[in-house]
Amino acid sequence: MQLAVLRGRADECAAIRRLLGDLPTGGGALLVQGEPGSGRSALVDYAHRHAEGCTVLAGTGLPEEAALPYAGLQRLLDPVLDRAGALPEQQRRVLLRALAGAGCPAHRRLALSLAVLGLLTAAARDRPLLCTMDDVDRGDQPTADTLAFVARRLRRSSVAVLLTTAADVPLGGIARHRLRPLDDRDSAALLADRLAGRPPAPPVAAALAAAAGGNPQALVDLAEVLTPGQCRGEEPLPETPPPDGRLGRAYRARLDRLPADTRRVLLLAALDEDGEPATLVRAARVAGTAVEALAPAELAGLVRVEPRRVTFPQPLVRTVVRAAAPLAERRAAHLLLAGVLDGAGHRLRRAGHLAAAAQGPDPALAAELEQAATECEGAGTAASAALQRAAELTDDPARAAARLVAAARYAWSAGRTHRARLLLGSLPAAVDATEAGRAGLLRGELELRAGRPRSAPATLLAAAAALAGTDRALALGALVRAGEAACFTGDQYRYADVARRAQLLRRPDDPPATELLSAYVAGTAATLRGDHEQAGPALRRAVVLGGQLTGPALTPGALTCAAAAGLLVAVDGAAHRLAERAVELARERGELSALPRALELRAAAEYWLGRHEAATDSSREGLRIARDTGQENWAGVHLGMLAVLAAIRADRDTALRRIREIGEDPGAHSRPRALAQWALAVLDLVDNRPAAAAARLAALACPGTGRGQVLVLVMATPYLVEAAAAVADRPAAGAALAVFDRWASSTASPSRRALSARCHGLLAPRGSAEAEHEFRTALRLHPTDAGAFERARTELLLGRELRRSRRPRAAREHLHAAREAFTLLGAATWAEQATTELRAAGESVGPPEESAARLLTGQQLRIARLVAEGATNREIAARMFLSTRTVDHHLRNIFHRLNIRSRTELARALS
Repeated sequence: MQLAVLRGRADECAAIRRLLGDLPTGGGALLVQGEPGSGRSALVDYAHRHAEGCTVLAGTGLPEEAALPYAGLQRLLDPVLDRAGALPEQQRRVLLRALAGAGCPAHRRLALSLAVLGLLTAAARDRPLLCTMDDVDRGDQPTADTLAFVARRLRRSSVAVLLTTAADVPLGGIARHRLRPLDDRDSAALLADRLAGRPPAPPVAAALAAAAGGNPQALVDLAEVLTPGQCRGEEPLPETPPPDGRLGRAYRARLDRLPADTRRVLLLAALDEDGEPATLVRAARVAGTAVEALAPAELAGLVRVEPRRVTFPQPLVRTVVRAAAPLAERRAAHLLLAGVLDGAGHRLRRAGHLAAAAQGPDPALAAELEQAATECEGAGTAASAALQRAAELTDDPARAAARLVAAARYAWSAGRTHRARLLLGSLPAAVDATEAGRAGLLRGELELRAGRPRSAPATLLAAAAALAGTDRALALGALVRAGEAACFTGDQYRYADVARRAQLLRRPDDPPATELLSAYVAGTAATLRGDHEQAGPALRRAVVLGGQLTGPALTPGALTCAAAAGLLVAVDGAAHRLAERAVELARERGELSALPRALELRAAAEYWLGRHEAATDSSREGLRIARDTGQENWAGVHLGMLAVLAAIRADRDTALRRIREIGEDPGAHSRPRALAQWALAVLDLVDNRPAAAAARLAALACPGTGRGQVLVLVMATPYLVEAAAAVADRPAAGAALAVFDRWASSTASPSRRALSARCHGLLAPRGSAEAEHEFRTALRLHPTDAGAFERARTELLLGRELRRSRRPRAAREHLHAAREAFTLLGAATWAEQATTELRAAGESVGPPEESAARLLTGQQLRIARLVAEGATNREIAARMFLSTRTVDHHLRNIFHRLNIRSRTELARALS
């Protein structure tokens, strides 16, 4: 591929510039390894463009000449063969003989290699020489061996050698760069380069990056076939790069050169998406060959055969292999695979292969596919494909529609948002009321999570009405989503209608899962209208029911409702347990679409529990999964929460970056925008701009009308009161605090009541006994085992109040406590504020000196000690039941907090 800017290849470009920059004083070599389309040839071209003042010899390994010893060397050296006269006679004869096709005996290979080195050195006497060989692994092996020999002996010459390879060839002693897949940012930048004038929408860019697997040429090929509607996200996107694109043609050329047996087994591997080696071994044996026939395909970089799985490094290869086989050959391969898949564990795969070979409607096979799909746990994508094929084999239009709706639901559950939309779009116009309701429920959830959330309530209410007569549980689920959509868009006043409809569906003998939904809707509606006496019992009942669910009733959706109810009545520990269970269950079942919402609730519970680092981790994970599954609206929610958490840490750069990432907002009063405004207000407070902070927060919602983000305003009320008190804006603070007080007093949460008391202390007359009493009440109520940050904020505010009341001695006790707590939490800016107050209170203080252990959280300290003992990140992850990514994240934070750069320094710091 050829691009002016090589996205994601900055390190390789820098290495090439260093290689060329060293040429006047010494030579060197570089080996670049990467899959087809990763940019190897582009880097060779980059080297050629930057080889100013150099002679350039360029060659390419050709598969057509792989059986001709030294054919690649002959093409490479031909321009400088006139310098062969400078070589010793023996070396010159060996070189010319090999390049003339007469070969080279084994005992003369050293002489030949020295002759090539001597020839290049002689050619570089007048001016430095750059020698490049692209795809060295695809040409003849003697050429590769000779160039590797030369590349290891260039230190005292003016010769630079650049080699590229797709395979992991054993060319030791040469500096090697492995080309990694592009990350999301570089992928989006590359797409913007190729689609100048019509850059893709963010969810489109994320989906294309996933389809390309980070391969630059795959992205370019995808960009070339996109329609304007696909760029805007209005039409389904391709799931793989086009087989006839440049990368597809490159793979097809490799495929065409493979032996017939290899292609036969490769087709079996391409059709069997499970990739189980045992299945492939049996199938190859039945086909009259063996799995060992895949060896040439492995060498060509088309497939990887591992002990537990056969995989295709680039998904496009599977598509190319299938497309290259004639229809009759594909059908025979499917039937062969179905024949070797026996046993209950292979029921879905066997039915899928039989269905792929079917040539017309087959109701019995369609029923078998449906049954197998519904019985296979955690097979969302496979079940979706099976149900779609079942619909195609169905001759009853009503049954076909039902199977298409089920296929869409499985696709959405597996995080395949575009596929779910495509399947819903393929439904016939006329379907019965129940299936129309099921389709509407799914369509409404897609609009809520990944589309236009303002249109979601109407869609979901219509779905609930259609389902009310046949499936009350599903109808209530649609109403829960409709209420969630109203809250997301800031139209909480619509929740009353949702609650009224839910009440009509309620029955005294409802099973626990159905009762949970009814209780949650009723409790949320009462909370939004300020009737906490009625809200509390309903929401607590939902929490209790959530903890009692078992069997089929235990679903991530039900658990998230119970967790949300727990947050509304401030039972943070229970809410966290329910959200955590929802996350675990969604992972176990492969229900990826449920994870962003569950992680949002887990992060909210961790925020209230004072576990800000854990909340940040949850939101980061939620953001990643939301983007992976195309849930841009919930990506915005997680970005907003990350911005708030960064602002609370006074990390301005991170907070502003997260806010910028939110991009186009779904609406003026949406939750992401409200969270962004909260984050900006906290930064205003940090920068001593209380008037700006108060104005931002007061505009979040109008509780009297139910418009705006009432729940976000309640969470942010302590900051609003602090800002308003600083500018003597008592009415704005008093109105918000009244709402907060009614809620806090209805809960049994000491932390909420502590925040309420602190707010009253801020609004009390300065220097009054009332102010001190409220602050001390807050300190008494703050839990000692959680919420260290909020307690430290209260200590700081009380210390400031006492200092301003001319009681510096009393103030210093609380300011010291605040400073120490902020230091331990790594909140440097807040610690500086406490230090400033201490100095104003007449105390001379310098920077805090804390041991490394005291600067780390408990989990960070455990990880740090394991590192100091010599454990690897993978070993730490296994011992602590964490992912390696989480360990990496904590380790970066540990290095940052301790201002160190290596594991050795960490061990020294803990010694």
